Amino acid sequence: MTVLSLHQLRCFLATYEHGSLTAAADELGYAQPSVSEQVRALEKTLGVQLFRRVGRGVVPTTVADTLRPHAEKVLAAVDEAREAVASVKAFETGTIRFGMFGVARLYASAGLIADVLERYPGVRVELVGQNSTEVAEDLRRGRLEAAMLAVAGVQSEGIDITPVAREELVYVSADPERVATPVTAHRLAQASLVMPETTWRAEDSTRQLLRQLLHETGRNPQTRIEVEDVETAVELVGLGLADTVIPRGAAEQLIPRLAPRAGFVSLRPKVWDTFAIVHRTGAVLSPAARLMIDLATARIREIAEPLG
Repeated sequence: MTVLSLHQLRCFLATYEHGSLTAAADELGYAQPSVSEQVRALEKTLGVQLFRRVGRGVVPTTVADTLRPHAEKVLAAVDEAREAVASVKAFETGTIRFGMFGVARLYASAGLIADVLERYPGVRVELVGQNSTEVAEDLRRGRLEAAMLAVAGVQSEGIDITPVAREELVYVSADPERVATPVTAHRLAQASLVMPETTWRAEDSTRQLLRQLLHETGRNPQTRIEVEDVETAVELVGLGLADTVIPRGAAEQLIPRLAPRAGFVSLRPKVWDTFAIVHRTGAVLSPAARLMIDLATARIREIAEPLG
């Protein structure tokens, strides 16, 4: 059986391109006799003459012209295989970064990281971001490949948005009378609230949705206390200092632990926040990004109502 070596093909192509054994040797970093020997071995294997000597150079024969594209394809396939293996190796031992806004991390971050490490124990995982607006900006600047965001208030210019789940916003209070019946826009406008995401209060998706609900009343939600994280907001509700509006999943997780005397109720009409996978428009996503998208979507749909 005729066996061609990759080394022989590389020497052949370099010689074909340069028309010189010496120049081919310089490009490959070999001694000239070594390149000449590899070309002769290839000719012997194939039983043909590939080059004719002319002066100090060589001229390819018709057989060499025929062989050249096939040799290029073989070496290109080998390079692609090497790159594919290197990519998988880097994936399995590298760092995976994925953007998630605060409440989504509360729902899914520990489970999501566990899912990743179960499949790829050697990777390093980074979940990045506090607020959807901040994460969207990191996407636009190329600091992240993909993320999960609450899409209310997020500008879609330059990014693709794929809704995957929705979550109801609920009113939380330690006063049983305030959560006995759904909270109307009129009642909400009169409420004294503690709200998280104070740094991003203008862009925060929950506040955007509440402002839309209260639009016809001519008022904005009245915040008595401003904090950064939803956990602190729920703790303050438990102390009876204010009420809050947060996603239902966050209420179900945090109230038993941080405010056991509190309860929650729907708004009237019900208000829903939408969670979506986002990435830059036209981006070719890496295997790591696609993995995180699949796992994060599965996790969030276990808690919130699936869409799509």
